[in-house]
Parts: sequence; C-alpha cells; structure tokens
Amino acid sequence: MDIDNEIAKTQEERRRKEEELASLTSLTFDRDLYGGTDRDAYVTSIPVNDEDDANLDSMDSEVARKLASYTAPKSLLKEMPRGEDDDNALGFRKPAKIIDREDDYRRRRLNQVISPDRHDAFAAGEKTPDPSVRTYADVMREQALAREKEETLRAIAKKKKEEEEAVKVEKESGGAAAAVPKRRNRWDQSQDDGSAAAKKAKTTSDWDLPDATPGIGRWDATPTPGRVSDATPSVGRRNRWDETPTPGRLADSDATPAGGATPGATPAGVTWDATPKGLVTPTPKRQRSRWDETPATMGSATPMAGATPAVPLTPGVTPFGGTDLQTPTPSNLRGPMTPEQYNLLRWEKDIEERNRPLTDEELDAMFPQEGYKILEPPASYVPIRTPARKLLATPTPMGTPLYAIPEENRGQQFDVPKEAPGGLPFMKPEDYQYFGSLLNEENEEELTPEEQKERKIMKLLLKVKNGTPPQRKTALRQLTDKAREFGANALFNRILPLLMQPTLEDQERHLLVKVIDRVLYKLDELVRPYVHKILVVIEPLLIDEDYYARVEGREIISNLSKAAGLATMIAAMRPDIDNIDEYVRNTTARAFSVVASALGIPALLPFLKAVCQSKKSWQARHTGIKIVQQIAILIGCAVLPHLKSLVEIIEHGLNDENQKVRTITALSLAALAEAAAPYGIESFDSVLKPLWKGIRSHRGKVLAAFLKAIGFIIPLMDAIYASYYTKEVMFILIREFQSPDEEMKKIVLKVVKQCVSTEGVEAEYIRNDILPEFFRNFWVRRMALDRRNYRQLVETTVEMANKVGVADIVGRIVEDLKDESEPYRRMVMETIEKVVANLGASDIDARLEELLIDGILYAFQEQTSDDANVMLNGFGAVVNSLGQRVKPYLPQICGTIKWRLNNKSAKVRQQAADLISRIAVVMKQCQEEQLMGHLGVVLYEYLGEEYPEVLGSILGALKAIVNVIGMTKMTPPIKDLLPRLTPILKNRHEKVQENCIDLVGRIADRGAEFVPAREWMRICFELLEMLKAHKKGIRRATVNTFGYIAKAIGPQDVLATLLNNLKVQERQNRVCTTVAIAIVAETCSPFTVLPALMNEYRVPELNVQNGVLKSLSFLFEYIGEMGKDYIYAVTPLLEDALMDRDLVHRQTAASAVKHMALGVAGLGCEDALVHLMNYVWPNIFETSPHVINAVMEAIEGMRVALGAAIVLNYCLQGLFHPARKVREVYWKIYNSLYIGSQDALVAAYPILEDEQSSEQNNIYSRPELMMQHNSIFKVVQETGAHSSGCFLGTSTCFNHHWYPLLIASLHQNGQERVLDVGSSSATIGGGTSKFMTKSNPYNGFSIIKKKMGLI
Repeated sequence: MDIDNEIAKTQEERRRKEEELASLTSLTFDRDLYGGTDRDAYVTSIPVNDEDDANLDSMDSEVARKLASYTAPKSLLKEMPRGEDDDNALGFRKPAKIIDREDDYRRRRLNQVISPDRHDAFAAGEKTPDPSVRTYADVMREQALAREKEETLRAIAKKKKEEEEAVKVEKESGGAAAAVPKRRNRWDQSQDDGSAAAKKAKTTSDWDLPDATPGIGRWDATPTPGRVSDATPSVGRRNRWDETPTPGRLADSDATPAGGATPGATPAGVTWDATPKGLVTPTPKRQRSRWDETPATMGSATPMAGATPAVPLTPGVTPFGGTDLQTPTPSNLRGPMTPEQYNLLRWEKDIEERNRPLTDEELDAMFPQEGYKILEPPASYVPIRTPARKLLATPTPMGTPLYAIPEENRGQQFDVPKEAPGGLPFMKPEDYQYFGSLLNEENEEELTPEEQKERKIMKLLLKVKNGTPPQRKTALRQLTDKAREFGANALFNRILPLLMQPTLEDQERHLLVKVIDRVLYKLDELVRPYVHKILVVIEPLLIDEDYYARVEGREIISNLSKAAGLATMIAAMRPDIDNIDEYVRNTTARAFSVVASALGIPALLPFLKAVCQSKKSWQARHTGIKIVQQIAILIGCAVLPHLKSLVEIIEHGLNDENQKVRTITALSLAALAEAAAPYGIESFDSVLKPLWKGIRSHRGKVLAAFLKAIGFIIPLMDAIYASYYTKEVMFILIREFQSPDEEMKKIVLKVVKQCVSTEGVEAEYIRNDILPEFFRNFWVRRMALDRRNYRQLVETTVEMANKVGVADIVGRIVEDLKDESEPYRRMVMETIEKVVANLGASDIDARLEELLIDGILYAFQEQTSDDANVMLNGFGAVVNSLGQRVKPYLPQICGTIKWRLNNKSAKVRQQAADLISRIAVVMKQCQEEQLMGHLGVVLYEYLGEEYPEVLGSILGALKAIVNVIGMTKMTPPIKDLLPRLTPILKNRHEKVQENCIDLVGRIADRGAEFVPAREWMRICFELLEMLKAHKKGIRRATVNTFGYIAKAIGPQDVLATLLNNLKVQERQNRVCTTVAIAIVAETCSPFTVLPALMNEYRVPELNVQNGVLKSLSFLFEYIGEMGKDYIYAVTPLLEDALMDRDLVHRQTAASAVKHMALGVAGLGCEDALVHLMNYVWPNIFETSPHVINAVMEAIEGMRVALGAAIVLNYCLQGLFHPARKVREVYWKIYNSLYIGSQDALVAAYPILEDEQSSEQNNIYSRPELMMQHNSIFKVVQETGAHSSGCFLGTSTCFNHHWYPLLIASLHQNGQERVLDVGSSSATIGGGTSKFMTKSNPYNGFSIIKKKMGLI
C-alpha cells in the first residue's frame, strides 16, 4: 500500500509540475471573464458577416455580458499592441513598403520593361536614324507582332475549347453519335494498329486537357527537320524520357534531368524543337546505363546510419564500411551507432576542423600583401601528427551522415555590411544591387570619365534616397545644377531602375520622383529619347491609391510634356494606345489626359479624333474614348470650351460593334456631363437619340453605363425637357429596380436621385409612379449590408422626400424602426434623421408622430453595435423637430434614459447621457424644468463614473441642463456642484477636460456669486495645468474661464497666479498664460492689469519679459479702441524693448506696436506712433524670418494709423541706395505700401520738374496738386512759420495727404528746421521733442530733392 501511495503521490507531483510548465509556455485566460474551459461552449462556426452576431442580444450569455461591460475608448484599443514582434512593440516598426499595400492589378507595374532609348527625330533632323536606335516604326512593328501573336494564341485556345465541348457533346449523346465516323484532319493521331486496348487507353486527345490561360504551347513550335511528323502515340501516360532524340540538339532528350527535376514532369520552358504531345515515336532500345539504377544502398526511403542494405552490394556501387578504406572503421561501429557515439564523432570532427592549421592561401586572403613578413619555423619544431591521440581516427559513418559541418572558407566575405566610404549614408540590403559598386574602394583617377560620372550620380542618388535631410538637400541641388553636365542618359539609366525596385517605400519614391522633376526642368529638350522610359515608371503613379502620389505623377507628366513637346509625347505613347495589356492602356489614357491639360485640349483634338475613329483595333478606340473621360475627370469645368468637339469625337462609340467601346463611350459622356454641369446641354444633342435607343436594346454593364450617362445629362436640361426625359427613362429604371447586380443597383439609385432632383419632375409623378416600386425593391435588409449601396439609398430617399414631403417617406419606413435586423434599423433611422432635419416635422400627423416616437424608442433601446451615433443623432433630430409636441412622451423618454444610465455597459450609459444633452433645449420648451432638475440630480450622483468617455458625456449633459435651466433653479445647487467638479479638472482625458472646463466657465460666467472666492482660486490653480493640453479647444476654454473667474472675484488674485506662471519653462504654457492675462484685462478693464504687468517687466529674466510683451500684444489686440487711453503709458516700455539686443524682445514688441497702431487708428495718437516708428524702422534689415515678419507687419499697421504718405517718407531714402541688399528691403516696403494704399500715395509723390534739355520737353503737370500744395503753403505761413522752425498741432500736420506736401513746401521756402513732430503731449512717455531736419534720416525728401537739384 505504501508503494502505491508513493507512486500516486509522485504522479500527482509530476502532473502539477507539468501543469506549471505548461502555464509558462501556453496562453492562459482569465476564467472569471471568459468562463470555464468547457469545449461545448466554444463557437463552432464563424458568422458570414458581422451582422449575424450583431443581431443577438448582448446580454444573452454571461460571457457577452461581461465583455460588453468593458469598453475602453476605441483609440486606446487600436493603439494596444496585439501579438506583435518586440521590435514593433517598442516602436521600431518597419515602414510599409509600397508593394505591401498594392493589389494584384497595381502590382502589374513591376512586369513592365523599361524600354530602350528611342530616336529623337527633332535632334536628328534630316539624318537617317542609326540602325541601333529604335525608331517609331520599329516600336509599332513590335506592337503589331505582339498583337498578332496574342490573337493567334487566343484562336488556338478557342479551338481547344470548341474541341472540348465537342467531346463532351459526343460523350453525352452516347453510342449513336459514336457510330458516326469523324472526318480526320492532319493533326489527328494515326490509329493504324487498330488495337482496341490502345483506343481504350487514350480516348481523348491532349486538346481535352484543361488549359485556362493560353500560353506558348508546343503547337507554336517550328517543326525541326528530321523529325517524325505523324507519330504513333504511346499507350498510357507519356513522360519526357520517351522523347525522340533530335539531330543537332545540345542536350539529348534521354540525358539525366538537372538536379531537382522530376522524371515525367513537364519542362518549365518549352524548347522550339520539342516533339508535340501525342506524336511521339517509341524510343528505340538502347544500352542500360548504371545511372538509371537506384543505388543499392537505398534500402529505405530515409537512409539511416548503420541500416542493413536491402539488396546485396553490386560491384559498381560506392564502397561501404571500412573494407576498401585506408583508415579502418573501428569494430564497435559495425553495429548500429548510438546517439552518443554519433555526437562524439561529430564533435571531434568539428574540433579538428577548427584547430586545422591555416594554409598559405588562407593567410594571404586574411592579411594584406604588404607590411607583414613570413617567418621560418625553428629547425627543432616538429608538428604533432599522432592519430592515436584522437578518440577515433577519421571514422566512416555507416550509411549517409545526417549532417556534415560545411568546410569553412577563411577568406570568405561575410554579410556584415561594409562601411560606406566617403561619408555616404548607410546602405540597405536591397540597395547593394544598385549601389554595390560604391563599396569598392577604387581609385577614381583610374576610372574613365563616363565611369566617374556614373559613380558621382550613384553617390548623389544614394544620399537623396538614404541620407540625412542636409545631405539630401545638397545632393538634390547638385543633381539639379549638374543635370546637363551629367547627361540625360546617365541620369535616367540610374534613377528609373531605382523607381522600379520592388522594395521601394513611399518616402523613397517621393524623393526619387522629386529628383526626376528637378532634372526634367534642367534637361528640357534633352529628355526626348527617354520619354517612354520615364512614362513606364511614372504612369503607375496615376493609379496609386495615395492621393499625393497621383498628384506627383500628374506633375511629372505635365512637365515632361512641356519639355518634350506634343509630337514626342504622341510618338512615345501612340504604340501603347492599342497595347494588348489592359493595364498599359489604362495608364496611357490617364497620362494622355495629363498631357492634354498641360498642352491644351485643342492641340490634342486632331490626334484624339483619329484614335477614336481607328478602324484597325477596338483597343485604340476604347483607349481614345477613355482619354476623353479622363480629361473630363481631370480638368472639370475647363472642358466647357471644348465640350462640343469632345462629344463629337466620341459619339460614334455608342453604336460601336464592340461592347466595351460602347460602355466606355457612355461613361465618358457621363464624365463630360458631370464636369460641364449645369451648362452645356446643347453639346449633347447629338447623343440623346443613341442613348435612348441604347437603354432599350442593351442589358447588363452596357445598360448601366448608358443609364449613368442619361442620369448626368438630364439635370442639364430645361425643366420641361427634364420632365419628359425622366418619364421616358423611368420605365427602364423601374424595370432595373429588380436587378440582382450590386453595381447596377448603385447606378440606378444615383440616376433616380438625379432625375428626381431635377426641376421639372412633379411630386405627384414621383408619389404615384416611382415610390411604390422603389420601396418594394430597395428598402430591403440586404441593402443595409453593403456600405456603398446603403449610403446611396439614403441619399436617394432624402432627395425624394425633398420633393414629396416628410409624411410620404417617413410613413413608409417608420414601421421598419422595429425591424429585427439592426443594420436595417440603423439605415431607417439615418434616413428619418436627414429627412426631418431638412424639412422639419410640420406635416407629420398625430398617428405618425406616435409611431415615430415608439419606433425610435424601440430602436434606441435595442441597439447593440458600436455605431451608436446614428441612433443618437436620429433621436435628437426627431425630438428637436417635433418641439413642444414631444411633451406627452418626455416622461417615458426620461424613464428610458434613467434606466439606461444605470446599465452595466459603459456604452449604454454614455449614450443615455449624450441623449440628455441633445434634448435639454426641447425639455425647456415643454416647461419640464422639474424633470430636468431630477435628471440633474441623477447625473450629479453619477459623477463618480470610472470610464472617462462616459464621464465626459455626463458632464456634457450637466452643462446642457445648466445652460437651459439657469443657475438659480439648478438642482443640485451650484454651491454643491462646483466643489464636486474641482477634482475632475485633474482628469487627463480630453473629453472630460473640455466638458468640465466648459461647465466651470459657464458657472463662473453666470453664477459666480454662489461659490466662495477661495473655491475659485483653487480652480485657478487647476486651470493652469490645463494650459498644457494638446487640444486647442481645451486651451481656449481654459483661457476664457480665467476671464470669467477674474470678473467674478476681481483680477488681482487671478493675475498674481498668472504672472507667476510666466516664469515656467514650457513655451506653450507661457503663451497660454499671456493670452489669459489679455483676456483678464479685457474683461476687467486694462487699468486693473497694466500696472502689475508693466511692473513685472522689471524682472531681469528673458521669459518673463517676453511674456509681458506678448501679453501686451494680445491685450492691445483684444481691447482695440480702448488702447488710446493706455498708449502713452506703455510707450517707454516698448521703446526699451525695441532697442533690446534680444531678437525675440524686438519681434514681440513690434507685434505689440502693430496691434496698438491698428487699434488707435484715427484717434489722435499719431505723435506716439511716429515716436515708436523711429524705433521700429532700424529693424527692417533683420534676417530672422520671424523678426522681419513682425517688423513688416508693424510698418503695415503704421500705414493704416499714420497714412501711407508718412511711411513713404521713411521709405524714399533707400529706394535708390547703391547697395542692392539695402534697395531690396526698401522696395519690398514700397511694394506693400503701393498694394495697400495706391491712391493715397499719389498726393505724396515728389514734384518732378521738366528736364531743360533741348532734345525732349517733358511736361509733368499736376495743376490740382499744385493748387493744393500752394494752399497748404499759405496755411503754414498763416500758422506762424518762422526762421527757426514751425510748430503745428496734431490735427493739422498729420492729415495723410497734407503732411508730405507740407514738408515739400517748407523745403522750397528754404527753412532749415522743418517741423516739431508732436503736440502739447509730445514729452509724455519720457521722450523729448523730435525734429525733422534736412539731416534727419527719416526725412526722405531732402535726398530726393538733392537728386533732382531742388536743394
């Protein structure tokens, strides 16, 4: 018994250990969440689509209920790593290659061949082209050959198929048909032997074997002389060893197959002299070769060491065992070898291999040839060569060894990438193919000039592709500048293969395309021979799924066509128009549309006309018409001038014999009509009749295309015609309502929408003729499953409702709100929402209203899917449209909401809270304030919600209730609510932050008196953290809330908090603080803030001073005209800042001056502004872009406040400066002056006197201005001008037009001191009076007049 107990105990321990080990290596599940491991509970089948599961009630099973309660935000769930590699989880994710996201169709670009250079007829002129260069004729010949080959193969495939069908028919018809003798043709096999067995063995010909894709078969081969032309078939399956040997073949047919080839397998490549299947003569008897035998030792499939041979040894077989070998096999290995012995052998061989002495050749490969000396070994040295020391001396394993350690090549180059020479960027493995030669340390002097050039191009391209941004920039510039020096051939031969690389990434492609773009611009006409090469690489971009890649492709082709010219483009692309590959034709059509938009449609019209009317191939016609379609899509309404020509070119395609041509013609007409809308109906007159005939005679895809064209043409018609044609086409459309084809459904819906929305179609016609069939066929559950059809159906139904009214549409689908399919309910809800939002609910009667509310409540409660917004928006839209009519239903709605607020699922709770915020306004309209108060209390109780998404919605609902109910009636009272919100401000979830701050701000704005000041200060400190938020809306709400709080408790405490915050390091925090200070100043008047703010400027810390200046900038921006009372106070501070060494000081001060100038324009503060202008002006030569922008904006502000004439005076002095850099700045200022105030400058231009030379008598006469000039001069004399100068009040001297003329007048009067700029307040702000003298730098007239000889 004891032994049994011990055994049981041991077994139990072992089982426990095994379980522990298993838990370490396998996945374990949370059993509370996922339940037990009962296999019966597992799902045994996967639903066909997501909707099958969605219809189940999520609370049915325990598992579903528990899972439904866990709802982290989707954004978070998407970001969670799911079984990725460690590298990926750490963020080292490989960038997606282009080929990874391409489908099979787009991947066909890799099958295209970069064609050789082509002959440039323009460069060659009259010369005969070089035979080695491909001409246009050669290319066309190749295309014709390829097309002929394709047609032949297609004909063969067709014949095969016919024969297959004939054989099938024969079999089905039975013996009667078999009795009829079949007419023999020359390909039939001879059956002369008459053997019945042979007939039975081979009843069907080799044609009967299925062959889906016509390829180059054996029948295409040219017969070889000396071959039997009509052979007797071998009985049974023919294999490749039975082929007749052909004279003159390199390898005989009965040679041993290459390694890995299976005897009897079909050879991969068909040789031209292979005998056709079924015509093989029996192989003559020949001498057996020993290679035909299976080696005798292979007794079993897997040879084992020490296995007994299955057959006795033959004399010719490889010796086995130790008998014939020099080193005898130890006797203990005669029997089966144990694993230990085998490992011992393996290890010993390994150690011996590692310790093998290096040969001279290996040493030479490892060490350089120079710098080393080979030493002789000492005379007494004897190497140890005693096999006895080894365990087993070179044993021979019995049979084939399982694994042999490969010979080590000591001079081998390992895969460790070489360091790229000369500062080149790192190479990826796939780059070695293109850039590998750069790793060879060659002496560049020894290379030929061509090789040097290629090497240089490769280096630059590698830097562009893999380099750092600075490397890339310089390499791009070098490639661009030296493009003509490198030559088109060398450049494109290197760039284009790189773009065809399968492992290319988006960024790399973008950079290489950029290189081509820049190079094209430089090479210009030299690109002509390479046009087709470039197109092969760039055309695939036109169908890329990435929008920016398509734009880049269009840009390159546009530039290429401008560089090469229309003739070259047509010559390059013409052969591809009727290429046998549809992919090539598609991309070529798109490329031609880009050429048309670049060079103008009229230039391409004659060519297009010829292509579209091509008699030789339908492919050419198809591509030509597709070009027209792509032109319409690409250039939109710019087709209008050419619309008639384009329609005439393609109209014959509607009656073409080829179905594909008819289809593309209709689609092209649809594209043209869409582009021309709402104009151009007269251009389509000629196609109306064929289109109407077509819709009666066609079916399927062609009919869909014709209907699409009609759908786009009808809206262009006048109302009376639109009505007639709609009725005509509606018969066909109603018939096609029943079509099972999804594409047809989509087009029919679109056409119905277009017809219904046209002006001439009456509501009665729609109501009686269209609606019944429309709802019967389209409003079915299946339509809700396909997203595109779903959207189109909703749009069409909404368009019908716009014509027939809400009641007709909603009445037909309201019952479906209770449908058991949730996707269908969602589609109904979305339609109702859009219809009601567009048209209101005025024509919904009482019965429909009841049904609607009932249906909406049902749909709202029954939803289980994630897409809750549709139901929410629908509910909100209906309730808001019904307005006061909802009052009877509000208790029921609120009951539902309260019940759902208590649900275990977070999604359900969130949706209930969101619904409150949607209907709060309607509840107010219905005087249900008590109900809202009750909801407020319920929401208040739920402020402890753990899911941030739900908490955000609860706060949003509280905000909506507070907004409509008011502060005084709010329950719970505001004094209880706000302290509960303060800790929530710490929550870092964006939705919670935004809604919480909005709620706090609203309370601060309207109910601040209900909350003690201490609580507001606490909130202020919390709000400072919010200024760091990523979302702009949160920062904006925070800043506004500061304003409300400051208004509530006075600015002093709030300001102290904010000013302290200017000392922090984070820039974003400081910027938001400055905005908050400005808001506080605006709400509490600037005088409460400015003293503290200007005092803070004395702190000798850059961040604080910059913060103060930025606050002033925002402050003057916000207070506008109020700034006139504070401008003189802040002038000394701005004066100091504008003279500071720190660039940012000057930049921010200039920004403040701009806002100040714009605020006080026309309010009599010009003296201070001119004073500040003198400090702003010296900064015009700054090079920092931010500073110069701020300075130029300040000068623009001065132009508004002081007038253009004064700024012109500052400007004139540098317009003709000898230094170009100085002139450029002044002309830049002058240009912006001219753009902003062209008319105001007229009066300020200097007076130019006539030239006194005899050759020309110029008359610069300006009588009105002279009169004005004289009148001003009199005013100056009357106001007391004297020899020392004149003093004028601001009201006189700062008139925009008079001021410059005044200066000119005083100059003519010969006065030295012209004007005391300022008024009685000139010394305010610590400045002294400034005088404009002839030597003063901003008095421009002195210089101009000197130039003109006036002074």
